[in-house]
Amino acid sequence: MKIVYDENIPCGREAFATLGAVTACAGRAITPALVRDADLLFVRSVTEVNAALLDGSRVRFVATATSGSDHIDKPYLERAGIAYCDAIGSNAVSVAEYITAALFVLSARMQVPLAGRSIAVIGVGHVGRLVVEKARALGMRVLMTDPPRARAEKDFAHVPLDEALRADIITLHTPLTDDGIDATHHLLDGRRLAALTPGAWLLQASRGEVIDTRALGDLLAGGQRLHCVLDVWENEPHADPDLLARTQLATPHIAGYSWPSKINATQIIYEAACRFLGVAPVWQPPRLPEGVSPPSLTLAAQQPLPAQVSAAVTSVYDILADDQRMRALAHKAAAEQGAYFDYLRKTYPVRLEFRHTTVRGVTAAAARVLRELGFTVEASR
Repeated sequence: MKIVYDENIPCGREAFATLGAVTACAGRAITPALVRDADLLFVRSVTEVNAALLDGSRVRFVATATSGSDHIDKPYLERAGIAYCDAIGSNAVSVAEYITAALFVLSARMQVPLAGRSIAVIGVGHVGRLVVEKARALGMRVLMTDPPRARAEKDFAHVPLDEALRADIITLHTPLTDDGIDATHHLLDGRRLAALTPGAWLLQASRGEVIDTRALGDLLAGGQRLHCVLDVWENEPHADPDLLARTQLATPHIAGYSWPSKINATQIIYEAACRFLGVAPVWQPPRLPEGVSPPSLTLAAQQPLPAQVSAAVTSVYDILADDQRMRALAHKAAAEQGAYFDYLRKTYPVRLEFRHTTVRGVTAAAARVLRELGFTVEASR
C-alpha cells in the first residue's frame, strides 16, 4: 500500500504510516508521476485533484484535510470510481476565533464598541454558525444570509444578500461555487462592493474568489471607505501587494490554522481512510503539541467588561503578529512573493484555541461572555 500526502498535514506521517508506505511532499509538487502507483492520496487546498493528476494512476481514495473542496473535481472522482473524503467543519472553531480576534482589533482602532453593531454573516454553515454565536455573545445584532438553508429550513431567519450588505460589518463564510443558483464566485462584485455602507468593515475568510478583488482594489484606491480584513486572496499564493497595503488586517489564508483544527482534519481523513480500507484506527491524535501545557490567564476584574474580554481573546491569538508577517510580503521581489506566502503557511506557529485557556480574575459578567466565546473561566465574583 503506497500513500502520498501533503507534507503540511500535521502528524501525517504518524497517522498514515499505520496504513502503508508513505511519501510526503509539498502540495504544489504532487504530480501525476508521483501518484501513478499510489493507492491513497491526502492533500490540502493547494493541490488540484482532477483527471490531469489522476488519470492512469491506481489511486482509489482521495482525502483533503480542508473544509473547502473547490480544488477537488468530485464529478471526475465519481466517474472514475475513486472514493473521496473532506474535513468539512474541522476548522470551524479556528475561523470563528480568527473573526473574533479581528473584530476586537478593528473595534480598538476605530474606537467603536462591538455591542450594538450590526454584523451580516454571509454563509451560515459550520463556520458561520459559530460566528453567529460569538457575535451574539458580544452583544452584536446579527443578520444571517444563507439561501440554501432558507429553502431547506422554514424557520431560518434569512435576510436577502443586498439587505444584509447594508450592515455595519460583513463577514463571508461561503464555499466557492462557480455555477447554479447559489454560485458564489465574485458574489461581492463591483456593484455590491460599491453599495456597501461607507465605513463598513469587510471580513473575508472563505475563498479569495468570493470577492472580485480587482474591483475591491479599485474602489479602495479610489477612496471608498471600507475597512478590510483579508485572509484569502484571488490567485493564491500570489496575493496582490497593492490590495494588501489597503487592508486593516492581512493574513496568508491561516484563519483555520489553529493547531487543534489541523489535527482534527488529520483525524477525520485518517479515520475515513481506515473505513475505506476496512481496518481499525490505530493512530490517536495528541491532545496538545509536545511540550505545551494548557495555558492560564489572570486578568484585572476592575477593567470594563469589553476590556476583560478583549484581553483574553488577544492573549490567546495575536492576530497582529500574523498581519505583521504577511505585510513583509510587499517587500519581497515579485518573483518571491508566492513562495513567501506558502512559507508563512508552512511555518505557521502553534496557535491554540480559546477552550485551552483557563481565565481567572474576571467579573461574573465577563465570565459569562468568555464562556460563550469558548473559554474555560473561573469567576472571581
